[in-house]
Amino acid sequence: MKLVRWLDEYAEISICVALMSAMTLLLAVQVFMRYIMGASLSWSEELARYFFIWLIYLGISYGAREMRHIKIDAALKLFPRSMRHWVVILGDVLFLAFALYVVWTSWAVIERQMMLGQASPAIGVPMWVVYAAPFVGFALTTVRQVQSIRWRLAHPDAVHDKEV
Repeated sequence: MKLVRWLDEYAEISICVALMSAMTLLLAVQVFMRYIMGASLSWSEELARYFFIWLIYLGISYGAREMRHIKIDAALKLFPRSMRHWVVILGDVLFLAFALYVVWTSWAVIERQMMLGQASPAIGVPMWVVYAAPFVGFALTTVRQVQSIRWRLAHPDAVHDKEV
């Protein structure tokens, strides 16, 4: 149970920090090799790019967990106070629908990449691993949006973020 709680609270942020750290270190080594040693690494930029792609999609899930995605608060003020709670929930449901759509369509892309058997040019990673980032990120986002909607339904007085 402790593992499940840890994963719920820290999984995305831990992986994002690890990816950002690895990407930063990798690019620093690349700069050192290129400008100090005069020899460039052929694979470092590609790997850093793949780390960045995964970082972005896992970051979407983390933003959904923290209820910190971009939203237009000014437009929310146009609604009567009694409706604001339901408008926010409607926005969460629409984002959930979008996340499910991305999961559905990205699975088709992964299947196509697996069928083609394409590998990345510099490091030879199967491209389906790279194309799996939207699937994994938005699958986690789907879980986080369901959690957010449940939380908002349990706390009707909190319109924004976790205000309780």
